[in-house]
Amino acid sequence: MSLEQQAAAFLALHQPGNPVILPTVWDAWSARLVREAGFSAITVGSHPLANSLGKPDREGMTFSEVTARIREITAAVDIPVSVDIESGYAQKPVTLIEGLLEAGAVGLNIEDTVHSEGGRLREPQEHADLVGELRRAADATGVRFVVNARTDVFMRPDTGTPAERLHSAINRLNLAAAAGADVLYPVGMHEPEVMRRLTGELPLPVNAIGVPTQGGRDHFAELGVARVSFGPFLQNALTEYANGLFGPWR
Repeated sequence: MSLEQQAAAFLALHQPGNPVILPTVWDAWSARLVREAGFSAITVGSHPLANSLGKPDREGMTFSEVTARIREITAAVDIPVSVDIESGYAQKPVTLIEGLLEAGAVGLNIEDTVHSEGGRLREPQEHADLVGELRRAADATGVRFVVNARTDVFMRPDTGTPAERLHSAINRLNLAAAAGADVLYPVGMHEPEVMRRLTGELPLPVNAIGVPTQGGRDHFAELGVARVSFGPFLQNALTEYANGLFGPWR
């Protein structure tokens, strides 16, 4: 498929209550593993990608290092690829979109923690404005690039009580939706009642994080989720399994 066709097909997979499962990969090997297992799309996670390069997460990589790995992945598989670009590596939105498309990706996650500025949390409208710039940059290419707007509020106890963080997340993601996001990602491990409120009140498909050794697709379908990714947890599970294999050989 062309990039235009891949992007359209990828967006169509996001169906509330019928979630697309995107096992999170980090290189050509893991991407092929997922493709051969029958999954229809993948996402590349910053944490496992950084681990595979011997770099720290939280923008310890450069954008050029990310796109170099994405080229290897998109050359290895024929399914849509989305990329976690953290907070954008201090790059302009046009540079991010053009670099990802050139590497063969058709989607991105953009978070509101600015790692290059001491880990500060973007203001709600500031993050929405960045989402809007990414949307306009993507639309100018003619590819319906899938923009997944992430908020880290639930991961930041300093932002208030659990109830205050839920309210803040909904506000932030509503602003991102109005700015042109396609998917909304309130990252964190949520109780079912919290996830139901998120999927019920947010106006766009919601991304949840899953742990491959726990639960399954049906759990997230029942909660109204439209997309599930694994973050670092697939790599973590494979690491734990490998350590078990190594035991008798030490």
